[in-house]
Amino acid sequence: MDNKSYTELLVWQHGRRLASSVYALTKVFPKEELFGLSSQMRRAAVSIPSNIAEGCGRQTPRDTINFLFIARGSLYELETQLYVALDQSYLTISDCDLLLKDLNTCKKLLQGFINHYKSLLPAKN
Repeated sequence: MDNKSYTELLVWQHGRRLASSVYALTKVFPKEELFGLSSQMRRAAVSIPSNIAEGCGRQTPRDTINFLFIARGSLYELETQLYVALDQSYLTISDCDLLLKDLNTCKKLLQGFINHYKSLLPAKN
């Protein structure tokens, strides 16, 4: 990955902010959700920047792409969990909308990053 550190990547920075937002919002979830939805949302959110970072540390574009796909899967997982939290009235509509907006920005940035690494793969005959 060029000479840039993964921490300088916009996609990683957005993922990190999204994880921080999820941690802040899940602090007010009911205590019975501590090991349920709250924990799952936090794990999914942390997985996003973590897998971007791990992918950047890999040797080949193909290896990097695999970790970026895991990060993308975590974004979709978190998106579903946000809707479940909204359905349970653990989140307000405005908080959910803000998080979904951030999540969608992260999706677009991550897809661009995936496309970049795909362009580095050898052409198929």
